[in-house]
Amino acid sequence: MPITDVAIKNAIKTARVAAKPLKLFDGGGLFLHITPAGGRYWRLKYRVAGKEKLLAIGVYPDVGLAAARKRRDAAREQLAAGLDPSETKKAEQRAARLAADNSFEAVARDWLEERKSAVEPAQHTKTLARLVNDVFPWLGKRPITEIDAPEILAVLKRIDGRGARFSAHRVRSEISRVFRYAIKEGKAKGDPAKDLIGAIPPATPTHFASITDPTKVGEMLRAFDGFSGTFPVLCALKLAPLLFVRPGELRQAKWEEIDLERAEWRYRVSKTKTDHLVPLASQAIAILRELHPLTGSGQYVFPGARSAQRPMSEAAINAALRRLGYDTRTEITGHGFRAMARTILHEELHQKPEVIEHQLAHSVPDALGAAYNRTRFIKERRAMMQAWGNYLDELKRN
Repeated sequence: MPITDVAIKNAIKTARVAAKPLKLFDGGGLFLHITPAGGRYWRLKYRVAGKEKLLAIGVYPDVGLAAARKRRDAAREQLAAGLDPSETKKAEQRAARLAADNSFEAVARDWLEERKSAVEPAQHTKTLARLVNDVFPWLGKRPITEIDAPEILAVLKRIDGRGARFSAHRVRSEISRVFRYAIKEGKAKGDPAKDLIGAIPPATPTHFASITDPTKVGEMLRAFDGFSGTFPVLCALKLAPLLFVRPGELRQAKWEEIDLERAEWRYRVSKTKTDHLVPLASQAIAILRELHPLTGSGQYVFPGARSAQRPMSEAAINAALRRLGYDTRTEITGHGFRAMARTILHEELHQKPEVIEHQLAHSVPDALGAAYNRTRFIKERRAMMQAWGNYLDELKRN
């Protein structure tokens, strides 16, 4: 007789009391296997080439009686078509596993892991965050081989639509790099994101807020003396205009890179992946010597507030400027010290543009085609950095 829900409930109680498994048969080979421990498994008994086989088709009550019968009927249709339901199920499971391994998200995470050691931790984190927030919800579960350009364009337009045009271009580039990685690994044959170059209008560049009026620079330097935050952040704040390196490079400065006797700082430029040399003016040396007793026993010149094993936060300089009353969107930002130095060194101290650009570690090809040489113009750069330190002192006094 066909199974009923009442019969199932009674059989569950009986199996528990009798401490032995029971089988309830519904017809067409379908039965419910009930164990004393509470297991309730739908099984289908069938024959292929004279051999009896069993097919697992669900667990009760997740798969109810009606659903189990539908699965039984579907399996019997496969048998009628000359297919083995068990082998068909295994093939579907293999295809599902392959699709999961070949999903866009799986491939993207493999790409991120491969490049992790070659990029800054902050860059890795930001790239992952963009993919998690803007790409994976729409493309993550899709097999990478099935994703086409219109799907990617919809993702980019969604980002651009909220006013993040720079991010839209960056995400297109990152999606393209995931596809190139997939091609390398044999998981894709083409890169549809490459065809979308130019699909989003060009982003209008915005310049970092900066102060280039010498009088206002002097006011800012005097304001630094009123900073009430931690001493390492104060030192970083004072060194930022003196050295005008990228904020990320300043906050990650290590004591082992700094030679106070030779008055120089050598480090790896994060953006261009080249070695860079920063001559240290006497003013910078004085700040570093005062800071050394506090942080010199550790790795970082400016350790984090929570852990000395990590550098200070990338937001520390801008936060300090805001505490002093400066708007980091319209007045000055940590990155703006570079524009400040470039402008004033050229217009007020009449330094040569090529010397300034080399000190900024910009890749500007010379007559011989060399993009950058860390020791080029080194005599001029040493003199320029000391002249710059003296000039800032003069602005601060006046």
